[in-house]
Amino acid sequence: MADEMNPNNPGQDEGGIAGHGSFFQPTDLSPEEAQAATEWVRKEVDKRRYQNAERVEDIREHMWELEREGEIIVHRITDDHEPYDVETLYGWNKRIPSKQLWHHKSCGQCGNIPGYPASLLWLMNNLGLEPGKDYLDETDQTSCTAWNYHGSGIGNVESLAAVFLRNFHQAYVSGQQHGFEAGHFFPLVHCGTSYGNYKEIRKYLIESAELREKVTKILDKLGRTVNGKLVIPEEVVHYSEWVHVMRHRIASELQTIDMSNIRTTMHVACHYYKMIHEDAIYDPDILGGNRTAIGTGLAQALGAQVIDYSTWYDCCGFGFRHIISEREFTRSFTIDRKIRVAQEEAQADVMMGNDTGCITTMDKNQWIGKAHNQPYQVPIIAEVQLAALACGADPFKIVQLQWHASPVEELVEKMGISWADSKANFEQYLKEVEQGNIEYLYNPELAYGGTN
Repeated sequence: MADEMNPNNPGQDEGGIAGHGSFFQPTDLSPEEAQAATEWVRKEVDKRRYQNAERVEDIREHMWELEREGEIIVHRITDDHEPYDVETLYGWNKRIPSKQLWHHKSCGQCGNIPGYPASLLWLMNNLGLEPGKDYLDETDQTSCTAWNYHGSGIGNVESLAAVFLRNFHQAYVSGQQHGFEAGHFFPLVHCGTSYGNYKEIRKYLIESAELREKVTKILDKLGRTVNGKLVIPEEVVHYSEWVHVMRHRIASELQTIDMSNIRTTMHVACHYYKMIHEDAIYDPDILGGNRTAIGTGLAQALGAQVIDYSTWYDCCGFGFRHIISEREFTRSFTIDRKIRVAQEEAQADVMMGNDTGCITTMDKNQWIGKAHNQPYQVPIIAEVQLAALACGADPFKIVQLQWHASPVEELVEKMGISWADSKANFEQYLKEVEQGNIEYLYNPELAYGGTN
């Protein structure tokens, strides 16, 4: 039977390694072969390495052709979105909308790191963006399902494409129930994995007429086409790209805390800049223009110290399937390749990230080091949480650092914020909540299609 254990490999059943199915069998790789097979976790993607390499095609050129031929509708970024122009790996232009945004939320952030999206909404509110007009955070969204695809092999390109198109169709039409034209709100993707997955899927859709035909039939049944056409976004935009283009406004208009004594390190998600690498943001004034500018540019704008470290390019260790079936590998990798290095080499006060899985892995697994006499600890938070703290956001009510397992108290105190006082104020606030006195960042009626 499938659940009988294999005596030759304890812990492995006859159906495959760790119950993943018969497809997943031991590879019996030599150490050299294993090193080559896992080289991607150390892959270095920077501008110098790609300047003279063969360049991939800019898929947007084919996308515009499909629109001219009447096959698809491109959800455009218009002047109303007040976009910023940025440069990507090959020097191509990418437009990042700064307003009229549709929040495509992250499963892991909402359920595990609620201060992550709360910090983003707080910054938007304080920069004067009006909920329901300048951004929309509604419930009519599904998971991107990329976790199933990367984590277990369950899923296929057709299903991923259908989900991508379903969610981005909703973004396209969402403004109509609030009195705006179709296309008013442009999708802003919170999760790095959703972002990478959607970029890959957009590329497949544009390149494959067969895939477009298959998913059009699915979307038609769901009522998720416009005049029988698929809606494909001009750009796939990650929240950290919005933070990047808004960093100078955040620093000049909102910052209240001097960050010059804070030593920051940055871990950029593999799914941000290693998947469809040509689409990540690079800036000649940040890290010499050779590494993606995300996160680091924000730290510079806030006046913090940016400290380099030798494993900057390495994966955080999450690896999807690893975190499920080889959890000790994930824990060992994140301790040894990220946390230890950030502490010993960089003497970092904080490591920032820009993705759900990365933050979770590095934040939640530091305790395991104590069991192996490696008590390395570094505060781990998203770059948008650090920005909110620097701008005066409450560490408990908004940034919600009480959900973190790494020693965030040390960072808060070094920034001149009393952890004890913040905690006491939060405990008092909870008593007010019990009495029904609740503060909202966002009108709850807007979340389910209500009016202003």
